[in-house]
Amino acid sequence: MPGRRGAPEAERVVQIRPGTLTVRSAWRDVPRLQVRQFAAIAMAEAPALAEEILREIRREYPHLPLVLDDSGEPMALVGIRRAIEVFVQQLEAAEGRPRVPPEVFQEFGRGEGLHGRTLDSLQAIYRLGVRLAWRRFAEIGQRVDIPPPAMYELVDAGYEYLDGLVDQSVRGYAEAAARQAGERLRLQRRLMELLFSEHHHRGDPAEALVERAARVGWPLPDRVAVGVLLRPAREAVAPAVGQGVLLDMEYEQPRMVVPEPDAAGRPELLDRALTGWAGAIGPPVPLAEAAKSLRWAEAAVRLMERGLLPAGGVLHCTEHTEALVLLQPEELIDDLALRCLAPLEHCGPTHGRRLAETLLAWLETRGGAPEVAARLGVHPQTVRYRLRQIRELWGDEIDDPDRRFELELVLRAQRLRGELGDPRARR
Repeated sequence: MPGRRGAPEAERVVQIRPGTLTVRSAWRDVPRLQVRQFAAIAMAEAPALAEEILREIRREYPHLPLVLDDSGEPMALVGIRRAIEVFVQQLEAAEGRPRVPPEVFQEFGRGEGLHGRTLDSLQAIYRLGVRLAWRRFAEIGQRVDIPPPAMYELVDAGYEYLDGLVDQSVRGYAEAAARQAGERLRLQRRLMELLFSEHHHRGDPAEALVERAARVGWPLPDRVAVGVLLRPAREAVAPAVGQGVLLDMEYEQPRMVVPEPDAAGRPELLDRALTGWAGAIGPPVPLAEAAKSLRWAEAAVRLMERGLLPAGGVLHCTEHTEALVLLQPEELIDDLALRCLAPLEHCGPTHGRRLAETLLAWLETRGGAPEVAARLGVHPQTVRYRLRQIRELWGDEIDDPDRRFELELVLRAQRLRGELGDPRARR
């Protein structure tokens, strides 16, 4: 029957057992004498085959660096020979699919990673090696009369072996990449620590700064802004702040150094990258004064944590100068407030607060009762009554420019703290 042709061959390859389906190996069906003959010839020819493969690889990839081991032998030659020998030994022992010797091929992967190359060329080289090896094994198989099904199986085993070699190289490559990333982060942190040091260079960048910047490939900018970030409540990946921005996520509050912060497109890029993050970016300063920008960013973050500055995103200190100047020196402002606002001590908290708000509106507008009333949203007659009280409480001091300046300072600070109403919010 036409449908039965080839059935005996299928029965030879597939063997049914109770509860399982197993595929018999055509290679294992080869008589042991032939297997030993095949292995003996392949092992004897392994050194010459390895040299032939390396020559072909060098011809195809002339720019490939040739790294020598401690004995002066090319590591690539050692790896190729070792791969061939292990493959043949395991075929002879009939241990199933050959296992890969990891050491040399992990080292190849590490080398590609450390030299900044991709694994593409390495994989192409491996495929070339497997093709050449298979060609030689096919010739040896013909010499010792290995049946074609067993040789086909050998091809499959060879490409599976290739996958294992690539896996080992990928592992070495990833290890090298992680090591390089860790080393770069370490060098970057040392650079940032030097930038934030109060005692480093003045004027031109110091030699140490130039050297550290060069080691991480960071061109020294003329001006920088330093940012301090607050970690989101949920775990978040590092923001993609772009090339050139130094970012250290190891701090409890991550820090970043933004070169040339006013450069075209830089603010927009940072805004997009920092979506979902909160924190502050200090004012732009000359490179030698990066520590000053850091101090202002840290101060802004402290005020954000106290609810005195908006905490919904990353703010720029230059847009919150009044709050940073007036809320920073708390002890000085509080002491000044005790002296300047002493006349309000006996007015009671509610009335004292209304008088303070009226006084601040008058100081800010320098206008009469109608302008102050419009600012506060009250009747002009109420303002006239309060202004008379204010003049009675402070007397002639209220006309002294220095005293008026001090009063406006402390009252603005109290408004920023939320201790006085803000007419701007009402409007």
